[in-house]
Amino acid sequence: MVSWPKPERPEWMDQETYDRLPCQLEVREVLVNVDVPGFRTESLVVVTSLLDPKDYSRADIANLYRRRWVVELHIRDIKTAMKLEVLRCKTPAMVRQELWTGLLVYNLVRQSILQSAHESERQPDELSFTATMQMLANTWLMAAVVVDGTCDAAEPLVTLRVLHGGSHRVGNRPDRVEPRALKRRPKSHALLTTPRAEARAALVASGST
Repeated sequence: MVSWPKPERPEWMDQETYDRLPCQLEVREVLVNVDVPGFRTESLVVVTSLLDPKDYSRADIANLYRRRWVVELHIRDIKTAMKLEVLRCKTPAMVRQELWTGLLVYNLVRQSILQSAHESERQPDELSFTATMQMLANTWLMAAVVVDGTCDAAEPLVTLRVLHGGSHRVGNRPDRVEPRALKRRPKSHALLTTPRAEARAALVASGST
């Protein structure tokens, strides 16, 4: 058990908010050993506000912290499966719109996973995000063809999507070890660091087209 004193007020925080913070924070530091072959960290300190060791043992804290890895998988879904790793809009307003639209779609996909998990009596993390996203896209295409625009006509498709979503399960592999390396080799072309029109004009002027 340790006490963390309140640091000096950072520049981005106003004085009123700073004054409302306690003078110190009582926390518990737990040393966790990582003995899984292939994992990079051998030991780490987890800081928690769960202070009672009788209610929350060190093993409980370690297992809870380990669940944090699920967050990394969800971030991967946003960046890779939804292709939001690179935002393509050119103005700050449109970039914000692109990002918030992507996060809205992400939450809708997660809601669909939650519905399917509840119907199939499984945990949401057992169901595939990519498969659910593909299934939703196929359902929307089918709805555009066979549905006459009424809610009654769309209801069977929604029910089928919820029931079928529980079949796209992913493996439980908490100790899986994978190399941090790319399988595909990057192309040897130079990066385009100027507007395409300027690069095209320079290419024409050089006579190397």
